[in-house]
Amino acid sequence: MTNPEHFPVHIAPMLDWTTRHCRYLFRLLTRHAVLYTEMIHANALIHGPRENLLRFDQSEHTVICQLGGSDPLALAQAAKHVEDAGYDAVNLNVGCPSARVQSGNFGACLMAEPLLVAECVSAMQAAVGIPVTVKTRLGIDEQDSYEFAYRFIDIVSQTGCTEFTLHARKAWLNGLSPKENRDVPPLNYERVHQLKRDFSQLSILINGGLTSWDACLAHKGHCDGVMVGRFAYHEPRELLQVDKLFYGDNSEKMTLAQVVKAYCHYAQRELAQGAKLKGLCNPLLNLCNGMTGARAFRRYLSEHSHGEGNGMEVIAKAFSLVA
Repeated sequence: MTNPEHFPVHIAPMLDWTTRHCRYLFRLLTRHAVLYTEMIHANALIHGPRENLLRFDQSEHTVICQLGGSDPLALAQAAKHVEDAGYDAVNLNVGCPSARVQSGNFGACLMAEPLLVAECVSAMQAAVGIPVTVKTRLGIDEQDSYEFAYRFIDIVSQTGCTEFTLHARKAWLNGLSPKENRDVPPLNYERVHQLKRDFSQLSILINGGLTSWDACLAHKGHCDGVMVGRFAYHEPRELLQVDKLFYGDNSEKMTLAQVVKAYCHYAQRELAQGAKLKGLCNPLLNLCNGMTGARAFRRYLSEHSHGEGNGMEVIAKAFSLVA
């Protein structure tokens, strides 16, 4: 662990969720948590609207771009674009189990090909100076032994890759949806802890089923950090606690009203540059969960985020409905 006083929190890459607007909101709530983009396929950066896909606000640092793919040359080229855009690191997805991802031969199915993953990581490392990290599972289908996970990490780490985020369950490549794969295969935290003991020289972060800060802190001393996903987007207000609990930062945090005011200024700027109000409102939908008026807040945002000519005043009005 780089700093014994810190137990890093990473907010997982989540498709259709961790947009740049969402990441901006998260950064208002926590100064220190590490943010990730949605997964972007390497080919999308090479052939698609690269500037738009990689756009982010400078306040988001530390921010990591997650790539998908299995072609070493394409991943190397995409990683270079990520570095040139100013990201702090690039992460390779070896954990997504969706059928669409499998059909492209990337994501979790690559766990069966650790030599190919190592080749991809090596190519990316040769192309960039920023860190290249890997997010993966503990196994796939019937290949779920400790030895399988150990061999995967052993082979890939020989490239010089020093950071792995381990979703503490295997993935079923056939028969379960991506949503079911986040819940049905049983969690095995002890296996992640054992992998950290056996690879003590590596940074091992744990992911999966972490729905409270107490649950996250239970892994301190066993892993080098935690990655939370659904907890962050279902209960974003909880992120206000991260800096003190995990980084020892006792400086005054923003109030929720200050967060909303700052986000309104950001929304006004983004709207002037052509952003859609709906995309700006979506990250806010769960912000007031548990508060009186939360339902009215969500309803107002949902009903008024499509209106022609509507602007950031929709956000301010929605927040005025919260007690």
